[in-house]
Amino acid sequence: MTELNKIKNIKIRKAKRSDSKSILKLITELAEFEKLTPPGKAASDRLLKDAFSKKPLFRIILAETNHEVIGYAFYFFTYSSFLAKRTLYLEDIFITEKFRSKGIGRLFFKKLINIARKNKCGRMEWVVLDWNANAIKFYENLGAGELKEWKTFRFSF
Repeated sequence: MTELNKIKNIKIRKAKRSDSKSILKLITELAEFEKLTPPGKAASDRLLKDAFSKKPLFRIILAETNHEVIGYAFYFFTYSSFLAKRTLYLEDIFITEKFRSKGIGRLFFKKLINIARKNKCGRMEWVVLDWNANAIKFYENLGAGELKEWKTFRFSF
């Protein structure tokens, strides 16, 4: 157990269906932070079904302290045709405001990197909003590199 885990009593663990209410609360908090509309009832129901089915479409890990869920990371696997290996894609990472800048993000990334290595991934990828200077600085401090030649495009249905 790391010193941070001992001092702060912070644990990174796999989410369970019983965490659903806490997960949805944090998603709403993230939506507010990003000035977006949080998922409605139907979307929330789909999200939980997709996360906790027999063959989940994505996985969730949580940060917890004193039985309080304080952050989450959603991830899934894609595939790189050039590496001929899986890629761990980090869809969302979020830590509630009062627990930011306490090393929890580093704990999440350590866990995610371990998951990627265990699954023989060739890389891990994610995107960040261009205005989120704190997140960009955090990722750069971890040693992550920005892909300057790539732009993200999207169809929304």
